[in-house]
Amino acid sequence: MKNTLILTFSILTFIACKSKNTDNQDFTPKPKGYNRIDLPAIAYQKMLENHPYNFEYSKAARLLPDTFARAEPHWIYIDYPQFGANVQLTYKPINGDLKRLQNMISDAHKLSYKHNVKAYSIQEKIYKSPSGIQANIIDLEGEVPSQVQFYMTDSTKHFLRGALYFKTATQNDSLAPVIQYIRNDILHLVNTLKWQK
Repeated sequence: MKNTLILTFSILTFIACKSKNTDNQDFTPKPKGYNRIDLPAIAYQKMLENHPYNFEYSKAARLLPDTFARAEPHWIYIDYPQFGANVQLTYKPINGDLKRLQNMISDAHKLSYKHNVKAYSIQEKIYKSPSGIQANIIDLEGEVPSQVQFYMTDSTKHFLRGALYFKTATQNDSLAPVIQYIRNDILHLVNTLKWQK
């Protein structure tokens, strides 16, 4: 009787544990998901503020003054409130000082390559805008606080540096569509930038 009871219990346990999946597929958990990101339509507007530079920027963004205590005149943010992101622009006049220009370019590279600890890829590309202004764009991949940085200069009067930052701790792979969207806006900025005299 004892053996019959053990055998009956074992059979019932086996039947109870059998998968009830009718199509005989094993259960697999859903992959980790990310929030849905709706990207705004691509549309640009001209900058109306009075600065030594001018460009077109996204209609999904707004221009804000840089409120950092040590901010200089003509430092601004291109703010993307929908994404919790901004592109910080810092402008410095060169005034024909070649040494000053070299220091600014060196600082721009130091600020970009400071992320080397967390970046698994840093790629620098040189662009030339339709108006002939050279731009260096640095793409950083990995869990870095700034994914795109750039600087532009006419090498005699003007120097403009920009860096993309997010106000969130979300992992960069989930922000990839937004990063690409803003990177395209940065390329549009590069292609439409003009120096004011």
